[in-house]
Amino acid sequence: MATVTTTISSLLFGMLLPSLFLPTCGLTNAKTQAHFSKPAHMKLRQKVSHLHFFFHDVVSGRNATAMPVTDPVMPLPSSFGKTVMMDDLLTEGPEPTSKPVGRAQGMYAFAAQQELGLLMVMNLVFTEGKYNGSVLTVLGRNPVLHRVREMPVVGGSGLFRFARGYAQAQTHWFNPNTGDAIVEYNAYVLHY
Repeated sequence: MATVTTTISSLLFGMLLPSLFLPTCGLTNAKTQAHFSKPAHMKLRQKVSHLHFFFHDVVSGRNATAMPVTDPVMPLPSSFGKTVMMDDLLTEGPEPTSKPVGRAQGMYAFAAQQELGLLMVMNLVFTEGKYNGSVLTVLGRNPVLHRVREMPVVGGSGLFRFARGYAQAQTHWFNPNTGDAIVEYNAYVLHY
């Protein structure tokens, strides 16, 4: 009988003891979680900026600023599969000698089989004026044969922290023999 009572007492003690610590563990975790997810009150004011510049994509000659890194396995009229890395000049005006305002660094890939549709992945790195050192990140589809193309601005750094918005591109000049192009950009960005 004493053995049965000892066994029952051990079982009850073994079951009750851990339950005493469970509420404490839950409270500790809740406090930690609340602290981790505590909203930041930075008292920032949201702004809207309009940036206007020209993008110079030079794929030909000794001073090319965009170079293919992959070619399609099966050539198609749309160049599907071709990928190009770029470090293209951004200027105030359409002339290549116009004042530089930054660089478009990233890549574009021919991502459509039926038309000329690019996947654009680029950082617009500004090097002049108020936005010197700030970056906008653009990620989206660029159907190059459309008159005006719209791509999302998905982020930024520097003065463009928390940036979101869109960039409209319109071909200003294109050389069909070389593939070189000058593209006018208007970017509309919300940021803090």
